[in-house]
Amino acid sequence: MGKDIKVYSADSSRKRIRPILRQMGRDLVLSKDLAWRLAVRDIRAMYRQSLLGVLWAVIIPLTNALVWILLRGTGIVAVDDTGVPYSVYVFSGTMLWAVFTESIQAPLQKSTAGKSILTKINFPREALIMSGIIQCAFNACIKAVLILGAMLLLGYPPNWTVFLLPLGIASLILAGTSVGLLLTPIGMLYTDIGRGIPVVMQFLMYATPVVFVMPTAGWISTVISYNPMTPLIVTARDWLTGLPPEFLNGYLLVNLTFLAMLLFGWLLYRASMPFLIERISS
Repeated sequence: MGKDIKVYSADSSRKRIRPILRQMGRDLVLSKDLAWRLAVRDIRAMYRQSLLGVLWAVIIPLTNALVWILLRGTGIVAVDDTGVPYSVYVFSGTMLWAVFTESIQAPLQKSTAGKSILTKINFPREALIMSGIIQCAFNACIKAVLILGAMLLLGYPPNWTVFLLPLGIASLILAGTSVGLLLTPIGMLYTDIGRGIPVVMQFLMYATPVVFVMPTAGWISTVISYNPMTPLIVTARDWLTGLPPEFLNGYLLVNLTFLAMLLFGWLLYRASMPFLIERISS
């Protein structure tokens, strides 16, 4: 007898992907309660025995901002006009960048910390990622309150556009989580990834208008203009400070790109977890 002939088409591919997407959606819904409990547990554990408490969520970006304010104030570093008081500019920039950095690290940190339960208990793996997102959002709220308080103390009260700031923060968490998900499978196998992220992020910060204004000419201007984080940081800061958003179209395009990356990273995360768990348990 002849061999059966199988015909593959775009329609058959869609039929295979639809059950996967439905299962991903179901697992996401099922994981929300566990994700909340994990996030609350981690937040409490982080601040329970800390003298400074929630200030640990802002110490690193705060010290970075103070260093740059000092460097500019003493004339060591020259920065062009920022359109707002430089202290507000750099303070908001470092805080927003910290939100992005924490969001990149969260998926790998949560998955690594959950190794012991991953090998013993069968539960939706999305709970670990969602717990990291919740914790990043909590820390971002602390940063936002501190930024707004600093703006009031510096005599630069925000206007109505500050109500759009949550959208800017959500975009930074989306971007960080999408990149973090792509790095997590490799990072769980090689610890160099987790150690290298803070180093890379420190350099990447200087390719983004975080502490200085984007130059208008030169190769640095080209690098910054093509940096996908530029429209996210600048737009969120524009909403915070009341400046007209100059990268709004880029902001929307970058968000759509990171949304597609998030879906791909999620698929990769689910596909790799069984192999990673087997590797961890062996």
